[in-house]
Amino acid sequence: MAFKRPTSLEIELCDRALDPMRALMDPVFHHLERVPTEPGRAPLLFVGNHTLMGLLDVPFFFFALLHEHDIFLRSMGDRMHFRVPGWADFFTRWGVIEGNRERCGELLAAGEPVLVFPGGAREVAKRKNEQYQLMWGTRLGFAKLAIRHQATIVPFAMVGADDAWDIVMDADEICESLMGPVIEATWSLANIPRGSMPPLVKGLAGTPVPKPVRLYFGIGEPVYTGPYAGLEEDDSAAYALREEVASAIEKELAYLLNERKWDVDDGSLRRRVTTGMLKLLKR
Repeated sequence: MAFKRPTSLEIELCDRALDPMRALMDPVFHHLERVPTEPGRAPLLFVGNHTLMGLLDVPFFFFALLHEHDIFLRSMGDRMHFRVPGWADFFTRWGVIEGNRERCGELLAAGEPVLVFPGGAREVAKRKNEQYQLMWGTRLGFAKLAIRHQATIVPFAMVGADDAWDIVMDADEICESLMGPVIEATWSLANIPRGSMPPLVKGLAGTPVPKPVRLYFGIGEPVYTGPYAGLEEDDSAAYALREEVASAIEKELAYLLNERKWDVDDGSLRRRVTTGMLKLLKR
């Protein structure tokens, strides 16, 4: 699967484009030193929690790994992203591929560092009171691939984005509303499952713009798949590995939520910046 990284200029420009959001979100990174970097290491499979709406925090995580370890993540993307002209081209340029087992396996076999969110679109389309929960259903695909390719799994957690918006109506409430049958039928015609239907949200000043919450990122202890070698077709082994990874992510989520609780940064600077932006918009 031939892939050429964006040029250094493209990377710099895209990184700089994040600076306004970086100033507002003031991301904090923990435990980046846990990422295995030794020569000749096994391929890396980064597995984490997907947050509300899906895209607010991932770019910051991508650039942190690129700058800290020169790791250019190859992400698995939902097929919906590749139905949008222009957006699909952008995703492809930055190494995102439509997520399926075969293509993910090809990347791991080539030694590429791969990013997956087992919760997929369902974890992005959160319902009320589902902040920072893993919703993996019965999925075992990433665990079986990791065993087959003897990849090292790097669990990671992200906190903040689930609080950047308030959910006004989640998918279940939308489908139960007066317009619900029409909306659900429309999604069905587009071959998009109900579970992937995004909620109706509001952010800053009741707009779709995310509130300037602080973002937290953490890397858990690596999970090595050596003990599971040869067991990729054994569902019980894959499930055991999956639960080991889920436990590592949940542990890191708890750590980040506690760090946020005691963070001395009260967000006053971001509030001042936000207030100033709102005043400018009202002129």
